[in-house]
Amino acid sequence: LGLSFFLSIQEKVSAQNDTPLWAKETPEQKTKRMQWWTHDRFGMFIHWGIYALPARHEWVKNRERISDEAYQTYFNHFNPDLYNPEEWAAKAKAAGVKYVVITTKHHDGFCLWDSKYTDFKVTNTPYKKDLIRPFVEAFRNAGIQIGFYYSLIDWHHPDFPYDRMHPNAPQTKEERVKANEKRDLKKYQQYMKDQLTELLTQYGQIDELFLDFSYPGEEGKGHEDWDAEGLLKVIRKLQPQILVDNRLDLDDTTWGWDFVTPEQFMPQEWPTVNGVRVPWETCQTFSGSWGYYRDEYTWKSPHQLVVMLIETVSKGGNLLLNVGPTARGVFDDRADERLSAIGRWMKFHSRSIYGCTQAPDDFKVPQNCFLTYNPETKRLYIHVLEWPFKSLNLPGYKGRIKYAQLLNDDSEIQFRTQAVKGSHTTESTGEDDVILSLPVERPDVEVPVIELILN
Repeated sequence: LGLSFFLSIQEKVSAQNDTPLWAKETPEQKTKRMQWWTHDRFGMFIHWGIYALPARHEWVKNRERISDEAYQTYFNHFNPDLYNPEEWAAKAKAAGVKYVVITTKHHDGFCLWDSKYTDFKVTNTPYKKDLIRPFVEAFRNAGIQIGFYYSLIDWHHPDFPYDRMHPNAPQTKEERVKANEKRDLKKYQQYMKDQLTELLTQYGQIDELFLDFSYPGEEGKGHEDWDAEGLLKVIRKLQPQILVDNRLDLDDTTWGWDFVTPEQFMPQEWPTVNGVRVPWETCQTFSGSWGYYRDEYTWKSPHQLVVMLIETVSKGGNLLLNVGPTARGVFDDRADERLSAIGRWMKFHSRSIYGCTQAPDDFKVPQNCFLTYNPETKRLYIHVLEWPFKSLNLPGYKGRIKYAQLLNDDSEIQFRTQAVKGSHTTESTGEDDVILSLPVERPDVEVPVIELILN
């Protein structure tokens, strides 16, 4: 009784400080917990499920308002006979990917593991086997950190209340309210806790958890609907080291999330909360869909994707780049081509990505360039988007550079502070500027990078 009373008092004191006792952590502890993630910078998202059979977007059930009975067709035919997670892991590693996040359950409610809390799972399809266990083993053996995506939304579960986004919801608000009288949200909250307990106890250490997503407001769902605090308490108890995204609708707390998640757009600058820069990860697709979409053709070029990775790191963030495997369990050829292109660039330029972040504010960004900076090695990386003719001006860099080289081959780049003047040449520079002397011919890489070793 004495211990219970003491813990009760502690909880109340903690609540007054706005942070539950189980969530207390110093800024230094959080920085250390996130250190691998802020170093690695480049992750792979994998959206995979029975929506790969219709092959027209992972939200196909919602978009086309497909009934449960009609959607069952895809469940009945799901048999990814070519699934080879070792091959997936090898492709990810060759591309320079350091961590992976896979959709264990998306909004349609289909589970890629043998959950004992539902029949709507892969082990009941013609495939009959758990997809997650061999996936985790393959990627872990390749030295890639493991992340799970888990949908807070579930259009299949009988106790998930109808709302404005549910594909099978009655058409009018009055009908939805009446239908929801038969649905028990408490049971669904427990279902999420039970399933996350399975995922966080059966597959070893899980490094990132991407919970998706809240949409508070009229006929939406937010933290109270998920019992977000209770859910997070379970997660932290089972895997204290895990990193959790910010989609539980706990944004107004300091403890309810580890990083923010801009999706399908690039922030103009490092995102902040209350004026303070925060860890962030942008999730992006090769095309306009997360799941496999056979007839979607707005695919980003390799150049766009490499620049996207560079720009993300130049603003202190991580890139989570998505692949949507086919229903047979292989990567689309278009995805393979782009992963290979990123891998060719990363082979020679990963030093400008891993361990890097936004450059200190006193380094001005040259024209048509992005900067990244490694605070451990004190090296600055100039990513040159448009190759200039013979020289690149670095304003205010005088006295700050020890040595300069092209990163793809470690060939020297000579530099000077004196402007060249002649009868037919006038080079205009400031007295504190540095001029890099560049080869006329652009290096044959997707984005050339100049490495500056600083004083």
